[in-house]
Amino acid sequence: MIRAVIFASALFAAPAVAAPAFQAQPEAAPAATKFVVRDTIWNCGDAGCSANASSSRVAVVCALLAKEVGALRSFTVRGEAMAPEALAKCNERAKVGAADEVRTAGRP
Repeated sequence: MIRAVIFASALFAAPAVAAPAFQAQPEAAPAATKFVVRDTIWNCGDAGCSANASSSRVAVVCALLAKEVGALRSFTVRGEAMAPEALAKCNERAKVGAADEVRTAGRP
């Protein structure tokens, strides 16, 4: 009986590790490994970037991330990959690289 109580309390005491709501693969590694974009906390590393739920629409979360880190190879919401058309639209907001900024700076 005591063993059953100990096992049950250990089972319910262990926090469940939930998969992140958002996962993204930037084209280039972000400068920061942890940052906040609006109401979303992003953690980035070798495996890409991930974040928990946001109150913003998915398209907005993707666009804001692309604006922060640059073009994304992929964007996944709760395990489901964003459609290629939606990802292309998201990447329209991508941060311009430093080389692009220098190259176009002198043009009117």
